[in-house]
Parts: sequence; C-alpha cells; structure tokens
Amino acid sequence: MSVNTHKIHSEPSVYVYSAAVRIWHWVNALAILVLAISGYFIASPMPTLSGEASDHFLMGYIRFIHFSAGYILVIFFVQRIYMFFVGGSIAREIFLHNILKPSYWKELWHEIRWYLFLEKEPKLYKGHNPLAIFFMHWMFLWPLIFMIFSGFAMYGEGTGPGTWANTYVTSWMIPLVGGNSFTLHTWHHIMMWVILIFVMIHVYVAVREDIMSRQSIISSMVSGWRNFKDDGKIEDIDNNDDGKLTDVEVSNWNKDR
Repeated sequence: MSVNTHKIHSEPSVYVYSAAVRIWHWVNALAILVLAISGYFIASPMPTLSGEASDHFLMGYIRFIHFSAGYILVIFFVQRIYMFFVGGSIAREIFLHNILKPSYWKELWHEIRWYLFLEKEPKLYKGHNPLAIFFMHWMFLWPLIFMIFSGFAMYGEGTGPGTWANTYVTSWMIPLVGGNSFTLHTWHHIMMWVILIFVMIHVYVAVREDIMSRQSIISSMVSGWRNFKDDGKIEDIDNNDDGKLTDVEVSNWNKDR
C-alpha cells in the first residue's frame, strides 16, 4: 500500500490596502482614462458635423464629460490626502519616502536589477517596493497635482472673471507660465502623456510581478490582502512601527485578527 506525501506550502497573508485606498485607486484610474480620451478630442476636435450648428452639441458634451471627470478626480484625491493623515504607513508611501535612508537606495537598486532580469528573485514588501514608490511619487503624484491646478486654470478661463476657478487658480497659474494660455495648454498635454506613460509602465509591472514575484499584486488592490508565495523575510523600507512585521507576526497575522 502506497502513501502519497505532499509538501506543505505556506502562503502568509497581510491586509495592506484599506477600502478607501482601493476605491480611490480604481476611481482614479477610470477618471484618468475618461480625462485622457475626452482631453484628446478637446485638443484635436473632430471634423465639423453636417447641418446647422444649433443641432449639435457634441463638443459641449465632451467638455462636460471632461470637466465632470476632473471634479471626480479632485474629490477623490482630497479623500486620498485625508487617508495620508488617518491611514497607516502604506497609505503614506506615495506621498513620503525616506530618500535619506541608505537602505532605501540599496533596495531600490536591487529592484532595478530585478526588473532587468539581473536578480534571481525580488524581495518581499508589505506595501510598494522602493522603485514603485519612487515612480509613483515623481511620475504620478506631482504630474497629477500639476494637472489638477492647470486644468482648473484653463477651466477658469471659460467660466470668466469673478468665478472661483478664475479668481483662485487662473489668476496666478497663467502668469506663472509667462501669461500665455497656450503655453499652459501645452504643459497640460505634456503632463498627461507623462501620466499615461506611467500608467503603461504601471500595468506592465503589475502583471509581470503577479506572475514572477513572490507576492500578489493585482488581486491585492481588489481584496486588500497581500498574499506571499513563501514565508521569507519581509523588508521594511520605513521606520514606522506599523510598517514592519516579523516573520512570526506575518505567519500568525490571520490568527490574531
């Protein structure tokens, strides 16, 4: 009589992304998609439609969709800033990262080598790895902030003097680029392409890491749980007490919840 033996495989799980952060992520992604498509048609309008101009309101609808998506983007971005103050260390990662910490740059270099297929395996992280944080901060966060202010500055041009957008944003944003509205439009388009390039890299890396890394990526932004494919050491890239778990704590996390 034969007995089949199977090696026990441990996959620790940690709850890392709150519902508020996950909702912001997907709403933000949808808003950027709508803004990019509608913004393209605003910058490069379609050929004139046949018939009387009064019979068509196509560009008006496109602009309305663009402005609505912009307001949604801003509302949820404010919510994301709120999570910076009330959330844990992972909720603060894209806003602040310790660039003065030597281990940060050491681990960032390790991730670069991993993405270049020069390392055999990546490290485990509760939240984002150092390279992801670096790109999210400089290629997404700051371009997004610029897009919000430049967008409202151009919006204020249309609403006219006396409106909140014109008074509080247009009045200083246009002079900031030399008083030329076309220059602001150009920079608005450039920053949109920066964000779109980031999105393409972000999607590629997320899919790649889900397949090749030692932890879940895409499903974590749906369920909130980070599943580790082994019980190895989890790196700590910050100095916050709530940002680091020992191997024993990770293994027993679900028992304690």
